[in-house]
Amino acid sequence: MAIEYREWREGDDLALLELWGGPETEQARQFRGTLAPSGNSPWRRCIVAEDVVDGVAIPIGAAVVHEASLHPERLWAYIEVARDHRRAGVGSTLLTMLRHEAGQAPSGVAKLRTKVEPGTPGAAFAEAAGLAPIQRSRLVVIEPAALKLPVFGDGSEAAASEQIEDLATGSVELSDVVGRYYTAVHGWDSPGELSIGTVQRLFLDELSGAHGAIVLRAPKASAFGQGVPASRKGRLEAFAISYAELAPGGGNPGGGDGSASGQPTDVFVGHEPKLSEEEARAAVRDLLALIAFQHPVVLELDDSMAALRAVVEPLLESGKARLRGSETQVVSDPA
Repeated sequence: MAIEYREWREGDDLALLELWGGPETEQARQFRGTLAPSGNSPWRRCIVAEDVVDGVAIPIGAAVVHEASLHPERLWAYIEVARDHRRAGVGSTLLTMLRHEAGQAPSGVAKLRTKVEPGTPGAAFAEAAGLAPIQRSRLVVIEPAALKLPVFGDGSEAAASEQIEDLATGSVELSDVVGRYYTAVHGWDSPGELSIGTVQRLFLDELSGAHGAIVLRAPKASAFGQGVPASRKGRLEAFAISYAELAPGGGNPGGGDGSASGQPTDVFVGHEPKLSEEEARAAVRDLLALIAFQHPVVLELDDSMAALRAVVEPLLESGKARLRGSETQVVSDPA
């Protein structure tokens, strides 16, 4: 076996897919999409390993490292080698070459990170390479009526309508809370300060797949202090952004989402990060109870999402929620 290394060329994806077959994990499926010719806008370096047999070069592996506009403190990296060429030093050589390229990244960032599924060859390779877990993420399906519906104010429809609102995804108020929440729960891999425009593009506009948003507010407050009738809206305490049609109570007025066929609706649930721990848990619980009352929803649960974990993990233990797929670990070079 004579292994040679070169830059990625057009057509390598087809040759490698034919040899690799289907992706072994969801992470492999996602990262394969980052294999592409090297370039500087954005900065990316991609290397191919070839097995030369009787003068014929056959691609057997590939590796990529690239900068990220979101979470810029580390570089994303991915390596995949054909099953029958593993444990022969190909992956280790590719990693050494990636680290050399990373040392020349224009940002000056050289630390690598990747995503793996525990118990897989990729996870074992990452551990041997010195990459350690910095976060765990799970996809969790919340079953219908897993949580008791909350009662707002005096229990009337008017009281509920003061606190539950179907909010336009273009709302600056919503964008502000979403951005600050995302930053607050990603201190382990900071995205930095996110502008309203960036939050809109990543989470809330049509290209992100966002379909709508439901928010939970605090009870109405008076702008003039106690003793004066409340007139202004209460502060936004929690939000649920749906990536299919979703209505309060889990309804499906438009008939266009996956819930009609029993498939859970993807949602991003969070809260105002200035809330106390108790307030955050209560706000998340109440909103989650509403959106998952009649139809299942699926959400991403990172270990850093303390309030959401406090609500969801008891549901997992009781069987009122279930994992979808395997957990994902983000692993990184030491700080």
